[in-house]
Amino acid sequence: MPEPVATNSASIAGIVREWGRIGLLGFGGPPVHIAMLRERVVEKLGWVAEDEFEDAIAATGLLPGPASTQLALFCAWRSHGVAGALIGGLAFIVPGLVAIIALSALFLASSPPKLVLAAGAGAGAAVAAVALSAGIGLIGPSWAKAGGHRERWVAYAAAGAAGAAFAGAWVVLVLLVAGFAELLLRRGSGGLGGFALPSLGLLAPAAISSGGTAALAWVAFKVGALSYGGGFVIIPLMQVDAVDTYGWMSDADFLNAVALGQLTPGPVVHTVAAVGYAAAGVGGALLAAAVAFAPSFALILALAPRFETLRRSGSVRAFLDGAGPAAIGAILGVALPLSLALGEAWQFVVLGLAALALFGLGRGVVSTLLGAAALGVGAVALGLPLP
Repeated sequence: MPEPVATNSASIAGIVREWGRIGLLGFGGPPVHIAMLRERVVEKLGWVAEDEFEDAIAATGLLPGPASTQLALFCAWRSHGVAGALIGGLAFIVPGLVAIIALSALFLASSPPKLVLAAGAGAGAAVAAVALSAGIGLIGPSWAKAGGHRERWVAYAAAGAAGAAFAGAWVVLVLLVAGFAELLLRRGSGGLGGFALPSLGLLAPAAISSGGTAALAWVAFKVGALSYGGGFVIIPLMQVDAVDTYGWMSDADFLNAVALGQLTPGPVVHTVAAVGYAAAGVGGALLAAAVAFAPSFALILALAPRFETLRRSGSVRAFLDGAGPAAIGAILGVALPLSLALGEAWQFVVLGLAALALFGLGRGVVSTLLGAAALGVGAVALGLPLP
């Protein structure tokens, strides 16, 4: 089909209204964002054709970074060009960003109310189950695409799981190695055929050793540029950095941050703003968010006119067919350190109930986390200790 061309079918006011609506009401992550975009932008307003929308879903799934954010950016670009992408992207991102900064100020305060701590401890206890749910939900489509390479799919996923469980922030290197391994296996030893990603792992030591703002920017960049496979892959990319390497947060604080990223509207990547707040207040939250979302804006503005070419690129598909399973494994593997971060026995009970709600009763993520928060309040009210 012809390459999509940006149009001016929507006004800037319309872009602000529609993308702002999703930013305010888009609780529940990518499935909700996709459904809302389809309903408003495709079906009701006709700013993006149905076949173009389906192509955009497939193409953004091939890119690193938060896929639903990139889909929102592409649809805004398609509706009103570069200005539409910039304004629509901000309208989509800012409401949830404001909410998570406000909640971070409450949950990460030096002396937050006991009720707040109890709710955070309950919701945080459910996060490992949410991670498992997110990873399992990604297995089916990725496994189906693996075709005759399923043995390698298992190996990449296992490597990702082990990296997230035991290597912490260095799991980013596992994703890169898996991607390049699949690319080389498919192309043979003749080289990369002009396709290459920057060796981001080589940049890590300098950023890590510098600390401060540079370290926060590096952590946020990994979140925005290397989150293959869905929002939850950001968890292993952040946990060791935020808790162990730099000491910006405690384990309990980090679990609270992950829960807040699920409870606020908009992209799950907003979690990085909570980490930024813990590191350097409101300024750190804004810096972390800006760095984490910048790769998505850059990729969409650069590649939107050539989405079909991207989808047809064998090299790009090969890389992501390796990095994708590794990312899914990382999402599953992070459940181990998240579980080990729990400090009280009653939190493990909440974790078990959250798993039952998600896997046995089919409850949604937001309702499960809210229920877990209520259980935390109840547990502390009964005299059980806070972690």
